[in-house]
Amino acid sequence: MVLGVALLLGGGLWYLSQAPKAAPADLDPAAGAHFVYGQADAPVTVVEFSNYLCPHCRDHSQKSLPRIFADYVDTGKVRYVFRDYPFPGQDNVVLASEAADCAGEQGRYFEYHQLLFRATGQWGRARLEDLPGYFTDYARQLSLDDGIFEICLSEHETRPLVLADQELARKLEIGGTPSFYVNGKFIEGFQPYGEWKKILDEALAQAR
Repeated sequence: MVLGVALLLGGGLWYLSQAPKAAPADLDPAAGAHFVYGQADAPVTVVEFSNYLCPHCRDHSQKSLPRIFADYVDTGKVRYVFRDYPFPGQDNVVLASEAADCAGEQGRYFEYHQLLFRATGQWGRARLEDLPGYFTDYARQLSLDDGIFEICLSEHETRPLVLADQELARKLEIGGTPSFYVNGKFIEGFQPYGEWKKILDEALAQAR
């Protein structure tokens, strides 16, 4: 049994665990991902492990991510993979991740992902039993079929996807969020766009 505690450090969330499981050397962080943007043959793959109540994850989504998409994903240079990493005991983050995945089932994962981060001041303080109302309202804001969304969320249809991401993060021994892999290279914590430009340009040069 692994014991640990989630801590808020410097705007990121970090999970301190005892005896973390060693990750297999050949484990691919992008394998089996459900929410992937960009061209399949892009020379660089970025895998993001994020937590919806992590302040620096919000910073990444609002400050760096839109420019990464505009300059690298939309231009065919980068394939971007989203992974959820709720920590043990974060039932509200698990449900938020399920909601984003339910939106993804209707083709609006990215938009819902971004909306959740913008709205953390609302749902992040709410009681667990009140969250479905918030999340369904966000679905309506994006013109999703709220009936389908409500069934998806109430039946926890996407929970296996969230728990699979959580288990993958554990196998990779990722200690906190946000965390990234860029063509297999581990990048820890929030990076301003200028730093991301250096990281991605270097990865593109190495991929040639």
